[in-house]
Amino acid sequence: MNPEPQESTSARLSPLIAAFAGAKLLIHLVTNALGGYGYFRDELYYLASTSRLDWGYVDHPPLSIAILAVNRWLLGDSLFASRLLPAVAGSLAVALIMLLARRLGGGRWAVALSGTAAIVSLIFIAYDTIYSMNAFDLVLWAAAALLLARLVDHEAPRDWLYLGLLLGFGLLNKLGVLWLGAGISVAVLATPLRRALRSRWPWIAAGVALLLFSPYVIWNLLHEMAHVEFIGNAVTGKYSRLGVIDFLGGQLLINNPVTIPLWIGGLVFLLFGAGRRYRALGIVFVAVVAVLLINGRSKPEYLAGAMTIVLAAGGVAFETWFERSRRWVRPSLLAVMLCGLLLAPLTLPILPVNAYIAWARSLGIEPHTAEAKELAELPQFYADMFGWEQKAEALAVAYHALGTEDQARAAIFGNNYGQAGAVDYFGPALGLPPAISAHNSYWIWGPGGKDGSVVLVLSDDREGLAERFEQVERVGHVSCRYCMPYEAELDVFVCRNLRAPLSEVWPEIKNFS
Repeated sequence: MNPEPQESTSARLSPLIAAFAGAKLLIHLVTNALGGYGYFRDELYYLASTSRLDWGYVDHPPLSIAILAVNRWLLGDSLFASRLLPAVAGSLAVALIMLLARRLGGGRWAVALSGTAAIVSLIFIAYDTIYSMNAFDLVLWAAAALLLARLVDHEAPRDWLYLGLLLGFGLLNKLGVLWLGAGISVAVLATPLRRALRSRWPWIAAGVALLLFSPYVIWNLLHEMAHVEFIGNAVTGKYSRLGVIDFLGGQLLINNPVTIPLWIGGLVFLLFGAGRRYRALGIVFVAVVAVLLINGRSKPEYLAGAMTIVLAAGGVAFETWFERSRRWVRPSLLAVMLCGLLLAPLTLPILPVNAYIAWARSLGIEPHTAEAKELAELPQFYADMFGWEQKAEALAVAYHALGTEDQARAAIFGNNYGQAGAVDYFGPALGLPPAISAHNSYWIWGPGGKDGSVVLVLSDDREGLAERFEQVERVGHVSCRYCMPYEAELDVFVCRNLRAPLSEVWPEIKNFS
């Protein structure tokens, strides 16, 4: 490890860190400008949420929506503008991981190797490709780990306060930060950091975090614990097939197979090796893994935030182990870069879709999803970027074919928040009214004053519609080759005269999933 004073070395490594962070940013900016396919299903839902700002939503806390609302006000809602912030967040996460590697005692090679591993992580690429809370989550985890390492080196009251602020804002962004908080609690109790509990600062930090998180708790109390219901439905429904093997095995691919020795080595380095001074970070990682394994239905990507810790430590571990034989460091760095380049199209939509399909088949990579859904030629991550504008256009044709009186009464019902979000995003230019839906927060937003006398809907289930409406007329069809199979072939129906008042039907059709 580098014997120079940390301040001096950190200053010398600043251009290197800036170069790697800049490269990460450039990768996503180029992709957003030249590729990117289309809006992801969730992005349309998040954009719709910006018009309904609140302290909470059924499936996520409010911070990322507030940030998106500001971004939309400043830059607009084009695909490039909407995906600018996750690209910037990804760049910042890479910089923080490299800074953490330096804090753990790493020199130039350690910092470079950690930065490279962060850039080529497939799950990091996916998170930084589309707008969601996940890109910000990686930044918050990396920043919290860096603060914890600083506390190990020299306890300072302000660092405890900063940590409390990070955890509080992190919880307002994504509830997975609860696992981080649990891991930090275990680490503090299990290491010399527990001495700090005699002071008021860790308790103040906890209070600050809870205070910042409290608006979302209150929102849930006022909405019958909507998020708890959502989580329960997800665990017993779309994630019910996931188990421990899926969770552990999934780590091998989503973090890029070539980085496996790096992050495993990083964990060993923190717990048992030369980096055991920072054992608290290793304990955080182990505690988070334990929480997710006990849950038994965790998606592999739930561990992504904690991976920021071991990727940073892994670079230092390799530099330490090969200190006397530096010839192995450069090949390791080159191998990570080449494998990253080879596998990046799995989560970076830079290839034309036909080229992607051919590339994936040539490598024997099958489409995948963590949810219990049928797939076609594309993984769900890409399939959910296709067909939304066409769906809105098909509904617009049906809507404008209605008479003036029917248009005034018509509701456009989305079977899921993707369909409803597509109408809300593309619809204004097509002359469509806002959509309604029973899916997640759309259900809370309600039926918009509609009575159910005229409803336009995309569906492949005419019989199901006939059970609820007195008249069901097929007026169009929309096809999408690359969509998820259940969205690929849908009919456009005009449904008339709901058999029961919409106010009575609405509670029955709630879909928190």
